[in-house]
Amino acid sequence: MTIDHFSSASDMLAALKSKDISSVELTELHIERIESFDPTLNAIPVKTYDRARAQATEADKKIAAGESAPLLGLPMTLKESTQTADLPQTAGLQSFEGYTPATNGKVASSLFNAGVGLLGKTNIPVALGDWQADSPVYGRTNNPWDLERTPGGSTGGGGAALAAGLTPLEIGSDIGGSIRIPAAFCGVYGHRPTETAVPRSGNFPLADLPNPAFLLGVQGPLARSATDLELLFDEIRGPDIFEDIGWQQTLPKPRHAQLKDFRVAVIPPFADSPVSSAMSAKLESLCSYLSAQGARVETAMPVFDMNQYFGDYIRILQIMTTMGQSVEERKVMAEAMLEAGAPLADEFASGLTMSAQEYLMVVVNRQFYLSAWQQFFQYWDVLIGPMALDSAFEHQTAPGTDRTLMLDNQETPYFNTILYPMLAILCGLPSTAFPAGLDSQGLPLGLQAIGPYLEDKTTLKFAQLLEREWNSFQAPPGY
Repeated sequence: MTIDHFSSASDMLAALKSKDISSVELTELHIERIESFDPTLNAIPVKTYDRARAQATEADKKIAAGESAPLLGLPMTLKESTQTADLPQTAGLQSFEGYTPATNGKVASSLFNAGVGLLGKTNIPVALGDWQADSPVYGRTNNPWDLERTPGGSTGGGGAALAAGLTPLEIGSDIGGSIRIPAAFCGVYGHRPTETAVPRSGNFPLADLPNPAFLLGVQGPLARSATDLELLFDEIRGPDIFEDIGWQQTLPKPRHAQLKDFRVAVIPPFADSPVSSAMSAKLESLCSYLSAQGARVETAMPVFDMNQYFGDYIRILQIMTTMGQSVEERKVMAEAMLEAGAPLADEFASGLTMSAQEYLMVVVNRQFYLSAWQQFFQYWDVLIGPMALDSAFEHQTAPGTDRTLMLDNQETPYFNTILYPMLAILCGLPSTAFPAGLDSQGLPLGLQAIGPYLEDKTTLKFAQLLEREWNSFQAPPGY
């Protein structure tokens, strides 16, 4: 089996097992790739070559001795904010420069136990608070499809590294689309897990321990293949630390094995936040394809007030982004975000603006919404729609409130980028982002499939079937 930098992680693992390639050779292939292309991308600012080489040497010894582990010998990257012992975890904040956690978080620990070698850590924006990957700590990451455009954020470095063939797998985090927006902008796959499917601790400096009050934010996989996406998801899913003493996780099987059997609901257009004509055309193309396969396809949404739903999401997001911080810490973070122009800077600055009673009512509302979603998914298997408003936008440096995007020559608020990602986030639903082809500028467009709570396997299977039968990853020109 011949392996190159765009081979799937699954094929790389098969080649390692059959000894068609060694872990050292595979690691060197990726290091050479990073050295060739990362100077212009700046996707992997924290490089750990010595560590990767040592892990590869050890993996080859284990393979030669007949030992096995699910990802043994595979090199990969992690988002910079992922808690990893003795490596930087700044989340793009200068106030955390020099900070390195003493231990691995649950996600990193699971991956190292599964046999991976670490090539490096990928770039993020200030406080993970933007749909770009630009920070005063590491600088700006560029999109391999067009260096003048963002790869998305906050897992922007990971998305760019995957698309350019610098890594076969990546771990990201998502509280406002931070896994799935980079996947869409870079033409790869990203999965936002069900909120309780993957440990949530260890993805922000000093947030090393589980917090049962923390909502919305998750960690999850990115890959160039929907099959690889599930491979990585299965290695990191499970209960958080402390709960893993007694809890086990068993997820339902996919609802269907063929596209023709899926009942597919389609997100209707948001009147006050249209998507580009190119994005609409890709969604229509997919709907036509699914209908031709025999799937039931109709426009439908759960029954609740969308304006209230969005408002409650923003209210909880505001609380989550400042949880556990003192007034002084919020001030430092807000100043850094304001200076960087991050779109949620004002929310960080204001901090808690609700009383405890008001907050509890919003959390109660979340359960009503979840009930509506569960009823909805009795009649539908997945809900599909845009992942973003358009393809990747050009780098933005203005303050968040001053930024705008151009959609078909019409201005739209920058913050509207959050609307389609947040649909799955508020109630902790799984959502898989997948490539839908290119627009007229030759840039990737991404769609998403949202599924029922804890039925991650259904959206992953749906994406895998589309990858096989409709559209799959393609490499950026020149890579």
